Amino acid sequence: MSVRFRADQVGSFLRPLELLEARRADPPDPARLREVEDKSILRVLAKQKELGFEIFTDGEFRRSNFMGDFTDAVRGFDFGDGVPRSWNTAAAGGSTLGRGRVAGVVVEKIHAVKPLTGHELPFLKQHSPGPIKITLPSATQFPAISYKRGKSERAYPSYSAMLWDVVDIVKREVARLAAEGVSYVQIDAPRYSYFMDPKWREWIRTEMQMEPEPWLEESIRADNACFEAARKPGVTLAIHLCRGNSRSHWYAEGGYDAIAEKLFGTLAVDRFLLEYDDARSGTFEPLRFVPKNKVAVLGLISSKRPELETAESIAARIREACKYLPLENLGLSPQCGFASTLEGNLITEDQQWAKLELVVDAARTVWG
Repeated sequence: MSVRFRADQVGSFLRPLELLEARRADPPDPARLREVEDKSILRVLAKQKELGFEIFTDGEFRRSNFMGDFTDAVRGFDFGDGVPRSWNTAAAGGSTLGRGRVAGVVVEKIHAVKPLTGHELPFLKQHSPGPIKITLPSATQFPAISYKRGKSERAYPSYSAMLWDVVDIVKREVARLAAEGVSYVQIDAPRYSYFMDPKWREWIRTEMQMEPEPWLEESIRADNACFEAARKPGVTLAIHLCRGNSRSHWYAEGGYDAIAEKLFGTLAVDRFLLEYDDARSGTFEPLRFVPKNKVAVLGLISSKRPELETAESIAARIREACKYLPLENLGLSPQCGFASTLEGNLITEDQQWAKLELVVDAARTVWG
């Protein structure tokens, strides 16, 4: 099996201080922000090449968070409101409850007023030293965090009705990316974790007033519609299955067992980017459901904690995963991005690069 990109990364990098300051400037200075973004992106492109990556992202440096391209380009949200969610911290093991970084509440029919990644792709095409990866949020992200009973019914009668309007927007965008020569399109899909964690399955029943299994099946259909729009020879399609990633926090726990057979067997992707950085991610046993023509990228290196994993521990965990899926069907990455939100996780930039260097070095050792 011929596999590209054994060493992978999820997409986002820590923003340098200069970029954070330019984005937070009051009053805003768009020209200065663009200048700093360009300089910062050139730096991370060069760093990825230096480390030995063969696929390149801009670190999501032009976004406020991993789904910022969508929320900046789409009208129909009230950003003065939000749906509260609980988060757990990697540092202290506690939990907090807050609105977090949300997309706002949908209050009218959504519509895109510009291409989602139109401000990112031209610069990447001009300056990337190799194949480009573009990330986009899953359409399934938005009903769960943006549909609020008592307000959203004025726009959509149900979560499902909203979902398929989001699908239409994402489909147009991924089709455009594939047509413009993007080599790797990745959908970031945190909401599948709701089906893995018992407390969130109950939340689907009580808050969304839906049964989890039918909603899971509809979610898969929605993402598959988006992947179908981008399917083209030479384009790698991937999904990142996340359990939450904000300031080294997460909101969901549990292994892939509850959804593995259905998810791995029916999602129309080439690669699954999976979180396997600690015990809350469960065992490798669900990998047995990954089809033999697809790749499971093991997120074994934490983007949340500063401690650097060892090459020996990574190799041992890969050997353990091989009990369920052949080595030729595996890849390696951090478990998530380093800055799903503007503020980034609670590690330093040097620690980030050390972890990414470990990804490349370990992949070379294991696969050659």
